[in-house]
Amino acid sequence: MQITSAMKMVSAAKLKKAQDAITAMRPYAEKLTELLQNLSATLEGEVGGAYTTQREVKKVLLVAITSNRGLCGAFNSNVIKEIKNRTDFYAGKQVDVFAIGKKGNDALSKTHKVHGHHNAIFDHLTFENVAGIADNLTEKFLSGEYDKIELIYNQFKNAATQIVQTEQFLPLAPIKSDALVSAGDYIFEPSKEEIVLTLIPKSLKTQLYKGIRDSFASEHGARMTAMHKATDNATELRNQLKLTYNKARQAAITNEILEIVGGAEALNG
Repeated sequence: MQITSAMKMVSAAKLKKAQDAITAMRPYAEKLTELLQNLSATLEGEVGGAYTTQREVKKVLLVAITSNRGLCGAFNSNVIKEIKNRTDFYAGKQVDVFAIGKKGNDALSKTHKVHGHHNAIFDHLTFENVAGIADNLTEKFLSGEYDKIELIYNQFKNAATQIVQTEQFLPLAPIKSDALVSAGDYIFEPSKEEIVLTLIPKSLKTQLYKGIRDSFASEHGARMTAMHKATDNATELRNQLKLTYNKARQAAITNEILEIVGGAEALNG
């Protein structure tokens, strides 16, 4: 009970920082996507080059974002279960896994071909470190090693709720915007095409960083909730054991008193 209570308090402290980080980042990520949509809406023809190339899907890479530690309820098992569901969905195609987090790597390496893994990213979770992983994944797509890449992770909603998300990382889905921006609203330097092609790699890095940040906050929320329930269960078990112990002690004392009384009566008899 003491251990689980301490773990709950540690996760609660870490959750505050992780929650603030993902809450602060979401508006930036959404604005970057909006800017990319507004720019591409004014362009003619296909924009994005190799990033938007739709190839016949033969080889798929699933990026599983889990945690390095357990004791967080169904947090990791939900992602692993979704990976298996996506594998069944792509039946007949080559499906490999890229694991971010030790728990996902350990579990999925028994059932899937794990092409790569990053376990130390959570020790120094910075945009620069995540950008290197995003560049690696992008290169796998651009080189034709994989025809499709998907991210699977827990999206943070609140401390008690995490939602498993499956996002298409590459190729980029066709960018559409309901509200078209007229070409006269902005002065572009350099050209709009160059700006879009510059924003796409940055947008991919931001998408992966947001996914890992979401997962990191979800992990601490899930662990805090799991340890809270474990503490409650341990408290209930302790109370039951204390009651059982007291009953046994009382029964033993009663028997001893009866033996003494019986012996005294026998002597007096």
